[in-house]
Amino acid sequence: MSLTTLGGKKLPTQNVGEPDVWNRVFKKFGRQYKEPKLVIFSGTTRTACGTGQSAMGPFYCPADQKVYIDMRFYQELQRKFRAPGDFAQAYVIAHEVGHHVQKLLGIADKVVQLKQRHPSSANKIQVRMELQADCLSGVWANLNHQLHNRLQPGDIEEGLNAANAIGDDMIQKRQQGYVVPDAFTHGTAEQRVRWFSTGYKAGRMDVCDTFKASKL
Repeated sequence: MSLTTLGGKKLPTQNVGEPDVWNRVFKKFGRQYKEPKLVIFSGTTRTACGTGQSAMGPFYCPADQKVYIDMRFYQELQRKFRAPGDFAQAYVIAHEVGHHVQKLLGIADKVVQLKQRHPSSANKIQVRMELQADCLSGVWANLNHQLHNRLQPGDIEEGLNAANAIGDDMIQKRQQGYVVPDAFTHGTAEQRVRWFSTGYKAGRMDVCDTFKASKL
């Protein structure tokens, strides 16, 4: 599930440039990027992955290759999680698009197979997948800024604040007052911040191989 090779071709490790970041990145290694569709809903919505509900938070459905977001989540992100800002919202979408990138590269399907073979380690495997999506969102932030010079002072801090606020440990502490590491599915606050930062600082996909990382 490495991001450094695909079909025998090495993925790009240098900075890329084009209005569509991921489209340009995929072209570098001979693949066509298919953009996911963004679906805004309220309450519940039908998806190819079943019924989407607000309680699920933002999610990506690989079966229809769409990103689903209930706008009330952004209100919670600001009020409940105390992570306001436009870039905090952009980070959330970039993370879900990271899952789309994983799907297109075949990583998502391999993760499903791996969890089926090792059901007792399913949560730990999922954590690695989620942290990789965090790292990919950091890569996007870096390259998008290079292309459009869109980052403003404080933007990255907003993204890091959001990543910290929705770490599994922070959410568990808020909901139940204690932490259960075996129940983690997305990673701790520290891990999410660190992997987003890793992708952002490098601006390269090859640094996001969480599946081979000895330390998450």
